[in-house]
Amino acid sequence: SDEHGIDPTGAYHGDSDLQLERINVYFNEAGGGKYVPRAILVDLEPGTMDSVRSGPFGQLFRPDNFVF
Repeated sequence: SDEHGIDPTGAYHGDSDLQLERINVYFNEAGGGKYVPRAILVDLEPGTMDSVRSGPFGQLFRPDNFVF
């Protein structure tokens, strides 16, 4: 996400120390310097989750964090 300096592969490419200051609130750092969103996505309609998964940042989310 542009707001946090994370690209669609989970790598940090930001340009501000402020972005990294609280990054652990929104992301967990995985191996290789990749960041994974700290999120649980819940919806009653699986199609909504499919649109998130197929979006530009969909591969960042862990599959077991989708609940429908």
